[in-house]
Amino acid sequence: MTVLNGAWPKLTTSDEFRFLSELVITRSSADHTIVRLRDHHAGTTRFANNQVIQNVDARRGSLAVTVAFEGRHGTAATTDFTAGAIQDTLARAERIARISPVDPEYLAPPDPCLFPVRETAKPETMAAGPAKRLEYANEAIGHCRMENIMAAGVVSSSATAVGIAAGNGLFCYEHRGDARFSLTVQAGDATGWSAAAHRSIDHLRIQERTLAAIAKSKRGRDAYELPSGRYAVILEPAAVAGLWAWLIWSLDAKSYVKGTSPFAGKLGQAIVDERLTLRNVPDHTDLLGEGFTHEGLPSSSSEWIDHGTLKQLAYDRFTAKAQGVKTIPTLEAPALAVEGPPAHSIQDLIKSTERAILVTNFWYIRPVNPRDLTLTGMTRDGTFLVEKGEIVSAIRNFRFHESPLQAFRHLTAWTAPMEAVTSETGKMLVPTMALPHFHFSSVTRF
Repeated sequence: MTVLNGAWPKLTTSDEFRFLSELVITRSSADHTIVRLRDHHAGTTRFANNQVIQNVDARRGSLAVTVAFEGRHGTAATTDFTAGAIQDTLARAERIARISPVDPEYLAPPDPCLFPVRETAKPETMAAGPAKRLEYANEAIGHCRMENIMAAGVVSSSATAVGIAAGNGLFCYEHRGDARFSLTVQAGDATGWSAAAHRSIDHLRIQERTLAAIAKSKRGRDAYELPSGRYAVILEPAAVAGLWAWLIWSLDAKSYVKGTSPFAGKLGQAIVDERLTLRNVPDHTDLLGEGFTHEGLPSSSSEWIDHGTLKQLAYDRFTAKAQGVKTIPTLEAPALAVEGPPAHSIQDLIKSTERAILVTNFWYIRPVNPRDLTLTGMTRDGTFLVEKGEIVSAIRNFRFHESPLQAFRHLTAWTAPMEAVTSETGKMLVPTMALPHFHFSSVTRF
């Protein structure tokens, strides 16, 4: 897209996308034609060593055209939204489709339907620019300077117009906006960390999260080494989300049908503690729900694990059709809850604990055995020993080998669901949880 006189053009509107998609569809000779829009305006402010090192905005709009002739399909895309460029893109997609092999899993576009209208873009985020992000970055830096602690992190904001149209009348379009904050602080060899994501840039709670990261780093000094082994643990929300993200990614229906899934044969059976329930809650104001999926299907509320029992799988359209599934559930806004009275806060949960390892976060989580979902990873940004209701010391980081399907079989205490954001999980609502057993296989040396 071209920038005129130094000013960004507005995001592509619904009417403009309808015009562009009709320009393609009316000229297409294919059996099926799909047009996808992604017009993305993003800004990033980075800081390190307590100073801003980058404050940039970037804009990229793309229009992708997919056509199909009797199961042979091809896709071409362009960043030029002029009529001539779009017609050239359609012609390229048709040439690709005609020389492609037949795809046995190809399906025609989904039927048109009514899509939920959600507040997926907040005005303050859509209007945020370098000045607003710089203000929030400097707020975090200022707190760290006062504590003589080094800070590095990111404040970002984005606004996106997303649309899907097809020759059968399918049409969906919405604005999506989000803002993110991530901070790592260092006090000697100890680090503290915090992260946030929200539809509103004004709900990132910069001060609260910065002070929490600072407190973690200061408390993490002078860590001592405990032997590896099985310990009771208190997993803060980011640590819980890191493990549950892999559980969620493993709910793939295709691998379930093939028998390679860790859940093979367990649909309708208990897989975790009976008090745990996982839902998709796209209308929750603190989650990043959307109106439709990348396939042009409506996003909806759904229950995936009900009181520990597996109720849903994640289907692509081909697998859903093959298995006779008519309504495909979505899970872009996951919320995990525990039935029963929660602790009022993480501090109250700690006070009720006799002895446990408190884990702030896990990082570099990877699968070891996909068949039983055994994972490995390391603790990070604050690992502490809790004894008789108090944090008594920082301890050296552990590597773990554990399956969430085993770890979350039994819970001893929990809080209400809280925001959890990591670089690998996106955003979830999960409780802090106390578990009776967790396997730390070795002590890390860094």
